[in-house]
Amino acid sequence: MHKISSKFNQCWRIEFLGNWRELNAGLCALFFIRMDLTKLTLTEARDALRGGAVSSVALTQISLDRIVAVDNSLKSYLTLSDELALEQAAEADKRLAEGGQAPLLGIPVAVKDIISTKGIPTTAGSKILQGFVPPYNAYVVDRLRESGAVLLGKTNTDEFAMGSSTENSAYVTTRNPWNLDRVPGGSSGGSAAAVAARLAFGALGTDTGGSVRQPASFCGLVGLRPTYGRVSRWGVIAFASSLDQVGTFGRTVVDCTAMFQAVAGYDRRDSTSLDDPLPDYDGALNGDVQGLRVGVPKEYFIEGIEPAVEAAVRTAIAKLEQLGAEIVEISLPHTRYALPVYYLIAPAEASANLARYDGIRYGPRLDGQDMIDSVKQTRSLFGPEVKRRIMLGTYALSAGYYDEYYGRALKVRSLIKQDFQLAFEEVDVIACPTSPTTAFKVGERSDDPLSMYLADIFTLSVNLSACCALSVPCGFDELGLPIGLQLIGNTLQEATLLNAAYAYEQATEWHKESPDL
Repeated sequence: MHKISSKFNQCWRIEFLGNWRELNAGLCALFFIRMDLTKLTLTEARDALRGGAVSSVALTQISLDRIVAVDNSLKSYLTLSDELALEQAAEADKRLAEGGQAPLLGIPVAVKDIISTKGIPTTAGSKILQGFVPPYNAYVVDRLRESGAVLLGKTNTDEFAMGSSTENSAYVTTRNPWNLDRVPGGSSGGSAAAVAARLAFGALGTDTGGSVRQPASFCGLVGLRPTYGRVSRWGVIAFASSLDQVGTFGRTVVDCTAMFQAVAGYDRRDSTSLDDPLPDYDGALNGDVQGLRVGVPKEYFIEGIEPAVEAAVRTAIAKLEQLGAEIVEISLPHTRYALPVYYLIAPAEASANLARYDGIRYGPRLDGQDMIDSVKQTRSLFGPEVKRRIMLGTYALSAGYYDEYYGRALKVRSLIKQDFQLAFEEVDVIACPTSPTTAFKVGERSDDPLSMYLADIFTLSVNLSACCALSVPCGFDELGLPIGLQLIGNTLQEATLLNAAYAYEQATEWHKESPDL
């Protein structure tokens, strides 16, 4: 971690808000006596702030305290912006005292280290960007600040978001708060671990092939991957530009929705940003799924899925049916091609995007015998997984192979997208597992790239189709590891998707469980 201040070392405190704010009928402000405020959800914390029961400085301070207490073993953060966070919290308290209103005013949150933050290191989990401090904020960071959020710091990621376990970070390996011997998922594993361990009230990640949903499943959170273009990617370090999308983490559907509402919207600086009216997502959470048509794809219940995962997901689908949804068996016939298609398209786009890191335009300039040698030395700073994907992508784009590999993959991608379009003519949402397994052990798949890639087998198709999807907790396996239910929605149908997840969540207790660190 780049910075953790030792002065934040007290986990429990007595909070008293001296500058009273009026509550209904002049009631005095509430006391939080010997209460760990990090146990509050984002929504509960927001209500407490608005009611004058607690201050943003208190929430921020106790979050920093908890980070110091547990993150040395968890390693969810790469950079902690403690002084800035307390300054932002004090500013939020001032606005609250003056009657200010903003969706996330005073809420401490975290941001994945692939998202640019002005004045705060942004490394993308790579040695090639070590020490890089952006001169500007990404669009989503500006939106968080406009909403009043307090930035605690930057969370760990697989290098350039290439991975499914957060083991590919050049700095540290993040651990799963439910079991420190297990991975938190990836590539947004740092953000997921931080929210699950109560080191932030919400967080941003990115999802290129499942990198928000799979960590959400492994860590027992709600993780949303919005429609491609619904959230601007301006200022987000590129991996695969036709697949990348910023997503949000929360402990509940309402929390995740609040984060999403804060960052969604049109941005003219992003040519892929959708100029489409932004609904009131929070207002759409009424919990009514009567008559909702839920598709269950037969291709997503396959050999190799862990029995506990299949049982939990099928039970969750049955619960939706009890709530009034209509369950429809559907087929997504080209699902079996999603993995090879993704691992042609994503590496090809990565090869093009990462070509800029040559020590001349981006990255440290390492002196060599000549220009070519200097570029080689600079690019040797890439980690093994990034090098592997650059080589795969460069080969797929090379003369004589472009049409055979990349061109053909684009054609099959169209068929996968067509599968979803046809399915959504019959159903409103699709229900399936988020991952075929629960969190695997650290190091278990490090030497087997194919096994690692299979961790995203149920999430890849969504990115190829540009649909929206989320993972919501639906149970635990025999080892006490979380299981996620994936719900997939048509493009720009986040409101329907979130409400379906909310209805399920309110009818179950899984979201109330938290890891004991």
